[in-house]
Amino acid sequence: MNQLYDVIIVGGGPAGLSAAYSAWENGAKKIIIIERDRELGGILQQCIHNGFGLHHFKEELTGPGYAHRCIELIKDKPEIEVLVDTMVLDVLRNKTVIAVSPAKGLLQLEGKTVILTMGCRERTRGAIRIPGERPAGVFTAGAAQRMVNMEGYLPGHKIVILGSGDIGLIMARRMSLEGCKVQAVLEICPFSNGLTRNIVQCLNDYDIPLHLSHTIVKIHGEGRVTGVTVSKVDEKMCPIPGTEFDIECDTVLLSVGLIPENELSRGLMLEMHPLTSGPVVDQHRQTSLPGFYAAGNVVHVHDLVDFVSEEAEIAGKFAALEAQGKLDKNMRTVKVNPIDGVRTCVPQKLSLPQGGEKAKLFMRVAAPQRKVRLEVKSGDTVLVSRMLPVAKPSEMIAVEIPAEKTALMGDEITVGLKQ
Repeated sequence: MNQLYDVIIVGGGPAGLSAAYSAWENGAKKIIIIERDRELGGILQQCIHNGFGLHHFKEELTGPGYAHRCIELIKDKPEIEVLVDTMVLDVLRNKTVIAVSPAKGLLQLEGKTVILTMGCRERTRGAIRIPGERPAGVFTAGAAQRMVNMEGYLPGHKIVILGSGDIGLIMARRMSLEGCKVQAVLEICPFSNGLTRNIVQCLNDYDIPLHLSHTIVKIHGEGRVTGVTVSKVDEKMCPIPGTEFDIECDTVLLSVGLIPENELSRGLMLEMHPLTSGPVVDQHRQTSLPGFYAAGNVVHVHDLVDFVSEEAEIAGKFAALEAQGKLDKNMRTVKVNPIDGVRTCVPQKLSLPQGGEKAKLFMRVAAPQRKVRLEVKSGDTVLVSRMLPVAKPSEMIAVEIPAEKTALMGDEITVGLKQ
């Protein structure tokens, strides 16, 4: 099977679905989504809690509800083909995608453009090297979420959660609702890594203790987890001797960060960013390799799926325009530098036509701060200035730069915080 597509999309989660719809809206005639799971929707299918869609659809939806909306948008459109239960084995630099599925065997698809929307995966126990035995009962929070919400199994009854990421906080509430006892949520940082609303709704409302600047230093148990030893950590995140205490539990859930799923991106030798762990992109979500676009959690980890869809729509639009030969090739590049308390900023560069073009920046700060001013500057010229009552690493900040301002930019802009 060897076919030529305008846009090939690798990944059928919210990013892939939104990119496909946007590409269709912008005139792409032959689009294909390749998804390795049995159904479209990605991680949303196991996120049965509400809180999705407030920005994008202007109403509160559950995860499956949001996925359903995205699937409905591409349904019954002959220009959009979908392959589920299909694994992409390789993506070549000439935009050939090699995939395999039980139904169709080995596939070789050729595209005019490719959009990477593979999402992200969870960091595991091996990645953070917790000492102790290797008993049953240690799960990532996402694996436990799938077990409870989709498979109908309980991973355990007395739970300790390491990490205060959003999935961990949501699972603290979920396990409490299932009648389990969540003994504690432990966070190695001096601040929570979850959204404020999740701290309030998932921990405070259920009287679940949150221990900041604490981590697990040992897991006990042979056949099954019987407990953990917890220690306070110093400012270098090293355990402080003498502060250890034990917590009895039969299950440990890990919510210790997400890693963008970029094996295919590295195989393409795309330029990667060391802090986001994703490809370097411009405001059109084009990577360092022409014709290849990336969007969603594969670029950088998001806290809201609404921003994932917004980014993916940009990628879909410009991939479709490139496939039709409608993109302006005469662009100048402006580098985006995060400074003064801003840890990461996406896009990392801007590709601007002569008259300028509006661009939206998504950034995360390094540490929590109150009453700070966010400034986007080109040299000494302030392009955008905005007062932030609170800036937290767990909550992404989005800033739009109007076209008339981007026209004033030099070869480099800075994004930073000012007291």
